[in-house]
Amino acid sequence: MRYEVETGVGKPLVREARARCVIGADGARSRVARQCVPGADKMPCVSAYHEIVRSPKDGENGFQADRCDVYYQGKISPDFYGWVFPHGDTTSVGVGTEVAGFSLREATRELRKAAGLEHAETLRREGAPIPLRPLDCWDDGRNVVLAGDAAGVVAPASGEGIYYALAGGRYAAEAAEAFCTTGKVSSLKLARKGFMKAHGRVFWILGIMQRFWYCSDKRRERFVKMCADPDVQRLTWEAYMNKRLVKSQPGAHLKIFFKDLGHLFGIVSAK
Repeated sequence: MRYEVETGVGKPLVREARARCVIGADGARSRVARQCVPGADKMPCVSAYHEIVRSPKDGENGFQADRCDVYYQGKISPDFYGWVFPHGDTTSVGVGTEVAGFSLREATRELRKAAGLEHAETLRREGAPIPLRPLDCWDDGRNVVLAGDAAGVVAPASGEGIYYALAGGRYAAEAAEAFCTTGKVSSLKLARKGFMKAHGRVFWILGIMQRFWYCSDKRRERFVKMCADPDVQRLTWEAYMNKRLVKSQPGAHLKIFFKDLGHLFGIVSAK
């Protein structure tokens, strides 16, 4: 396999290596994926940008060091969200969107004003693509299998990727081991098959939620109102912590279903 090594100066060095199997875990816009896996070059992504600032003192300008804030506002992001995530001495302030031409820097500037962080010291600025959904194929049918962002395993709606990258890495490792043991290229498909069996339904539901509730400020307001419901919070928290849908408490699910319909048709006030 031929691969490139970034040198920091000039063109990257091209090297060759031999291996029975390669696990592509080189992030969104993966070079391994684009070189080897059909369709990987068309992976849809959200463009994310954040600024790391020095955290103010707790309580200063409304800043709370133990609270994460999520902003669902069209001027902050037309189709995703903005965030303020404290990390002790530093805080991440950022936004994401799939809309081409939307100014992430300007939106982050507005978000810092809204969060009382306009004058906080900026330590660094970073941007990266976030995959929107898992790829339809994770292997090349020969000796390459993908994992993590390279396979697109970032949860829609939330953008969470660390847990799913670790889980996807485990499935990819098991598939690679099976391939190296048996020599059957079909073993490589076990990575996506196992991951989607465990998490595919959650990804499907979150994808629908993002496409429907994030598309306008009116729907965002109803979404935030819906999330204030104790039943929604309890079931969402359990699902988030356990990484699976909560199948118990059918009564709560039924209540949430009718509440969702109420918000959907505007029967329930968004205020």
